[in-house]
Amino acid sequence: MVLRHPDGDYTITAMYSVPDDAWYLELDLVAKQQTLVTAIVPDEHPAREPTVCFNPHAGHADVPYEVMRWFMHQVDEEIRTARAWMRLRPELVEIIYQLRQEHMGVIDDDDFPQILADVRTTVSEEDLPDVLEAAFGRNPDGTTVDHPQTPQPVEVQGDRA
Repeated sequence: MVLRHPDGDYTITAMYSVPDDAWYLELDLVAKQQTLVTAIVPDEHPAREPTVCFNPHAGHADVPYEVMRWFMHQVDEEIRTARAWMRLRPELVEIIYQLRQEHMGVIDDDDFPQILADVRTTVSEEDLPDVLEAAFGRNPDGTTVDHPQTPQPVEVQGDRA
């Protein structure tokens, strides 16, 4: 994915590195086809912190303050979304981490009921939605998070005169 800064001189290229289990966001100077700054946002292991690296081969580069703020805002958003589950209580982070490692973040529909039963033995009903979303991208009813849950019918009592 490429985002272009409004002035057109800079872009951010975002890509995922499977071997690193991390998102890479690169601030590029379009005219020189040069990467100036790379932010690395690990999304699988809570102990690995996001980092920012400057390209030592780029030499001195004057980057406008507004462009750097724009880049860092995008990095902040990536950290917020990719690592949100890591801000839960430590015991939930550990459970989610173990589930993600064991199941690689994906489970089949046929396996969901058994895994749900197993998770319920270690997680409260209150915490269940957060754990299932972070570990598998699912709601407690088995639907995926990107698809809203089916609304339940509500019985409306009318006025009776």
